[in-house]
Amino acid sequence: MEDEEAEAVLRTVGRQIKMWREAAGLKQAELGAAIGYGDEMVSSVERGRRIPKPDFLDKADEVLGAGGKLSVMKADVERARYPKKVRDLAKLEGEAIELGAFAALHIHGLLQTPEYAEALYGMRRPAYAEDEIERHVAARMARKAVFERVPRPLITFVQEEVTLRRPIGGRMALRRQLEHLLEMGELRHVEIQVMPTDRDDHAAIMGSFRLLKLQGGKTLGHSEGQLHDRVISDPREAQILEMRYGLIRAQALAPRESRAFIEKMLGELA
Repeated sequence: MEDEEAEAVLRTVGRQIKMWREAAGLKQAELGAAIGYGDEMVSSVERGRRIPKPDFLDKADEVLGAGGKLSVMKADVERARYPKKVRDLAKLEGEAIELGAFAALHIHGLLQTPEYAEALYGMRRPAYAEDEIERHVAARMARKAVFERVPRPLITFVQEEVTLRRPIGGRMALRRQLEHLLEMGELRHVEIQVMPTDRDDHAAIMGSFRLLKLQGGKTLGHSEGQLHDRVISDPREAQILEMRYGLIRAQALAPRESRAFIEKMLGELA
């Protein structure tokens, strides 16, 4: 686990499961057999080392006669499932009335398909374990709730051309990813632009970043690094990012031209 808050939640859930199991007079292997999981998984959950799936909690609740006291923990466990930096970022996205992002190396996280995200996390070094990849992909997909929020925020993206060409996950995965971009671009509150490689002027050549405009007028920035991400709250620094984002949107292809560009690339992948 990556943070104390999530660890505390999982330890609490684990202790509750152990308490109910022992009250029912069952061993870990017996509970595992009854709910369709191995005794090693039950042990890991009870120690707060593994994150139980909703199915695990529902079945354990039923078998142990907990009367919903285990099932009700699913919401807390679901939040703990996501890394802290993702929870913090999702909270900011949930408060924003306008979001803008420039993605220089890969398709932006909010626009990724599960297949693409899984391949991306699979490339990480040192390598993630399978359950870590699953956790990160689930967290990334959960952040897409921002598109469904009411009232709708304005959400804009500028994608570097190379991000649309790099076949992360393979050619078919890239094709499905580009199709998804076209679908997302049809939403009235979403605009996707492409920054062509042949542009000789580029205001954001230093790398990816995003902007979040909150209710009340405050603007935050978010920059991504090799090892650490950073929320930028200093008004002067946020203003610089705003200036750069405005410039790259002017330098990039317009949304309609960008759509035609992506459609052309899809044709090349056929």
